[in-house]
Amino acid sequence: MRRPSRLFAALLALALVLAPAIGMAAAGSGGSYGSRGTRTYMAPPTTRTSPYGAAPMQRSLTPRPAPSYGYNSPGYGYGYGSRSPFMSGLMGGLIGAGIGGLLFGHGLFGGIHGVAGFLGLLLQIFLIVWAVRWLLRLVSGQPSFAGGPGYARVALPAGSVPNAGGGMPPARGLAIGPADYNTFERLLHDVQAAWSAQDLNRMRQLATPEMVGVFAEQLAEQSSRGVRNIVSDVRLEQGDLAEAWSEGDRDYATVAMRFAMHDATQDRSGRIIDGSVTEWVSTVEYWTFMRARGGQWLLSAIQQQAR
Repeated sequence: MRRPSRLFAALLALALVLAPAIGMAAAGSGGSYGSRGTRTYMAPPTTRTSPYGAAPMQRSLTPRPAPSYGYNSPGYGYGYGSRSPFMSGLMGGLIGAGIGGLLFGHGLFGGIHGVAGFLGLLLQIFLIVWAVRWLLRLVSGQPSFAGGPGYARVALPAGSVPNAGGGMPPARGLAIGPADYNTFERLLHDVQAAWSAQDLNRMRQLATPEMVGVFAEQLAEQSSRGVRNIVSDVRLEQGDLAEAWSEGDRDYATVAMRFAMHDATQDRSGRIIDGSVTEWVSTVEYWTFMRARGGQWLLSAIQQQAR
């Protein structure tokens, strides 16, 4: 009797592992994809609709900015991990002097008396360096923060972000009106309808090429497995703006939305193998919309709510 029970438990565990692969869970399939301009890898602000924030972007055509541990340009001081030429030269000279003392039989820095003198010299150098840096901050007017000069912060204009792309101007704040909100809600319904109909031509009128590519791959996966995900009766329950901005000739708006729907996956014979066409399911997602200046809004990213 033990063997069947163990076999049943193993099959049940396997079914639970494979369960997410059966249902496609609406357009986007429960992942975080797309681009948000220079803010692609920045977490959008939390909102009343999504107090937990958004999950990190899993896939995007936007290049990830190179890691930076400080500002190395003039006026920012030395960043974490960078070296001061003065300190590098000083330490090199001290190490050389110590090695020379060992070679000529005087010991490291001349023995015990040499060590005491060396420590005194280090204390003097430390006081001089500290005084020089304090004077430089005083003259330049830069604020000093706990943590050292490598963590100095630079104030940015309101509504702007650092230039993550390297070639685009800082982002500017963007006003969103009632007509924009109506468009966002309409796009929510239209994208889900095009997804359910597996209509990529319609999707190209609603989303950026990057998002259309994501949907095309997911629909191809469905076709390969002989299933089809159908989302119907989409109903926006609550939504609010997380952030909106302009960069270059493009506008962006990220909206947190909680919506309910009927979500079911069918096989080729039309049999429901996952979900339901009668039971409501609710989800919270961040949708980012993009438009060329004066153009129409297009879906450019979907992010799931952080867990």
